[in-house]
Amino acid sequence: MASEVEENLPDSELRGAARLLPASLRSYWFLARFDRPIGSWLLFWPGAWAIALAGGAARRWDLVLWLGLGAIAMRGAGCVYNDIVDRDLDRKVARTADRPLASGRLSLKAAWAFLCLLCLVGLVVLLQFNPPAAMSALASLFAVALYPFMKRITWWPQAWLGLVFSWGALVGWPAITGGFAPTLWLLYAGSVFWVIGYDTIYALQDIEDDALAGVKSSARALGRNVRAGIALCYAVAIACWAAAFWEVRPQLLSTAALLPVSIHLLWQVAALVAADPADALAKFRANRFAGLLMFLACLVVSSTA
Repeated sequence: MASEVEENLPDSELRGAARLLPASLRSYWFLARFDRPIGSWLLFWPGAWAIALAGGAARRWDLVLWLGLGAIAMRGAGCVYNDIVDRDLDRKVARTADRPLASGRLSLKAAWAFLCLLCLVGLVVLLQFNPPAAMSALASLFAVALYPFMKRITWWPQAWLGLVFSWGALVGWPAITGGFAPTLWLLYAGSVFWVIGYDTIYALQDIEDDALAGVKSSARALGRNVRAGIALCYAVAIACWAAAFWEVRPQLLSTAALLPVSIHLLWQVAALVAADPADALAKFRANRFAGLLMFLACLVVSSTA
């Protein structure tokens, strides 16, 4: 019976490794959203960009891999924590009502234990970085802890998510350089606006249920202007990234490396069907590829600096 219920979860996907797991472990897999790796990719990319733009992608490829593991573990931990805090709200939204905690398939005690296990994995990753990077990573915990409450107090929880999901840049750069620099802050600012843009697209899936449940979001705040709002966020992101590239290589040619990712983000906005949840999810997931294009741009600029 449990497997039959989980196959119909609107917020989970019973595929890949999830199909191989016994039913008793499947709820943990879904709780951490391991069935939906897009979140791990989006958390990973800003850190990878910072390492690449700082010129460390080739000689410290091991740190890129550690960042990847950290992104998987800490994104999972963030999802577990978010579901612990939001379990009552999740019951009121159709897409999230059958999540393991909201549906009661998993106990609160079990969720906390799983959260601790994921944090231990994060600690192992943390120990691989130099002190400035490690301290920066630890500082992110405050922002992570507050995120689930933002949708209750502000119409722009996506802005706070931008701060959290871009934090990898504040870890990757000092991991290579040992410190912070204007280039990093421009890269980070661009990532924040990128996250606001793509998470506004994601929020379009729940706009009606969020209104009924009283959940705030940028998608609801923007209303009919949502496409223009997303476009503005993406435009600011590109401008910040162009400025960061200029800091590394002060030539107009360096900004040309942003052309592929700029075209991709423009396509997202132009082709977005705001009223179609399936299309919103597809455009949101397309940002995994946008992250890759930005990573390649960082590699090009750093290698020619």
